[in-house]
Amino acid sequence: MSEATRPLFIEDAYLSTAEATVLSVNAAGGIVLDQTCFYATSGGQPGDVGQFERADGSLIPIAATIKGGAPGQIIHLPQDGAAQPELGEKLVLHVDWARRYRLMRMHTACHLLSVVCPYPITGASVSEDDSRVDFDMSETIDRAEVTARLMELVEANHPIFTQWIDEAELDANPGIVKSKNVRPPRGTGRIRLVCIGEGSSVDSQPCGGTHVSETQEVGAIHIAKIEKKGKENRRFRIRFGPAPD
Repeated sequence: MSEATRPLFIEDAYLSTAEATVLSVNAAGGIVLDQTCFYATSGGQPGDVGQFERADGSLIPIAATIKGGAPGQIIHLPQDGAAQPELGEKLVLHVDWARRYRLMRMHTACHLLSVVCPYPITGASVSEDDSRVDFDMSETIDRAEVTARLMELVEANHPIFTQWIDEAELDANPGIVKSKNVRPPRGTGRIRLVCIGEGSSVDSQPCGGTHVSETQEVGAIHIAKIEKKGKENRRFRIRFGPAPD
């Protein structure tokens, strides 16, 4: 029996509630479902947390969501001491939406930063309040200037959408891969792109994460710090809110 989980978040990042059936529960208590709206940790974005609601109204708190060992498998990790569901049990899933939405906004902000700073990315980490993107660059750049250019993109309210290409198209357009060290996963025959701007006029890059639908949803952001992490490596830290005076 296949234990691949249908990732509903790929189709609709704004889906915070869904119904699902339990396929298995592993020895550590990890729950595998037939489908889920919970994003699994990947690409620098943390997995979702939230609750599973049972038929009797009781709740199973979910502390983390990760990818499993089998292709397409997603494992939901309950909090310590939480009840375990039965195989075949029907559940209603509830993502912690406030947290997810902040991560969506921040992940999109990281993509916008890669537009303002068009250098190879050597690392990234998305969090609710403070995210980082590392670039392979030696140039000196002004924090205030980067913040101003980021906010121009935010306030222009560009549309954000996804599209799919095949692996041959990716091979023909290697420049859309911005990561210096990590390549998009292959094997399914399709690569998901997150695109910004009409006709991808602002940006287009492979990404499996969740994003907002318009840049204005990102809200006020600023570059809090630019750190030198090597001769040719700069770490940019992004935070919500206007830049402090």
